[in-house]
Amino acid sequence: MHLACRDTVLDLAEPCVMGVLNVTPDSFSDGGRYADLAAAVARGVAMAEEGAAIIDVGGESTRPGAAAVSVQEELARVIPVIEQLAARLAVPISVDTSKPAVMSAAIAAGASLVNDVRALREPGALDAVAGTGAAVCLMHMQGEPRTMQAAPAYDDVVAEVRRFLAGRVEACVAAGIARDRICVDPGIGFGKLPEHNLALLAGLGRLADPAIPVLVGVSRKSLIGIITGRPAAERLAGSVAFAALAASRGAAIIRAHDVAATVDAVKVASALRRAEPGGD
Repeated sequence: MHLACRDTVLDLAEPCVMGVLNVTPDSFSDGGRYADLAAAVARGVAMAEEGAAIIDVGGESTRPGAAAVSVQEELARVIPVIEQLAARLAVPISVDTSKPAVMSAAIAAGASLVNDVRALREPGALDAVAGTGAAVCLMHMQGEPRTMQAAPAYDDVVAEVRRFLAGRVEACVAAGIARDRICVDPGIGFGKLPEHNLALLAGLGRLADPAIPVLVGVSRKSLIGIITGRPAAERLAGSVAFAALAASRGAAIIRAHDVAATVDAVKVASALRRAEPGGD
């Protein structure tokens, strides 16, 4: 399994870690820490040194209740960071956005992956990516970020998420995005109750075609707080536990704030999976 990210092919024979770099003032766990350009670039470089295979730069919080950000403001936040990281690092740089204008500018600045919580459903999003060679991550979300946790409901969450993601993969292929440029994300915490999130994590192996990598992001999320009773700043142990479990259940990419600890957890899970009968 691999993911083609413009001029880089990411080998996913073993699970890897995507480092989260929020250049926002209001993200749920680290808002404001990396809003300064120098601090953001330093953190991106540090995550690569800690073993991140991808650096994911986001300029708009998608937590419930977060304020919307204009295209101009989002560009001002992410483009300088992407330019500097792309010039300094060999690992792919991802942009976490749903806005086609930001996608285009980020790719021009050096991003090679678009990570979209709306799965390229905004008008113009498919066209913004199709001819660039950039990879895409298509996430499932029920509702909109600011209201998604109001009353999420599913009859069969695994089947419904799988069906949505399969449909978005086919939409991308029809638009000219090759399958080896596509990964999918079940969207843990995006329009889902705790029982939905746990069912998706337990059913990771059934979420996508085996040739399509699955990305999981559960780092520091409220699900961990509900289970452990701990605030966001104290969810490292829960985050790495979920990272290891997700990797052992077939996730190819783990999106995480705490890169070094998550890299270790994923390596341990991967080693155990190889040792199992029938393991690779």
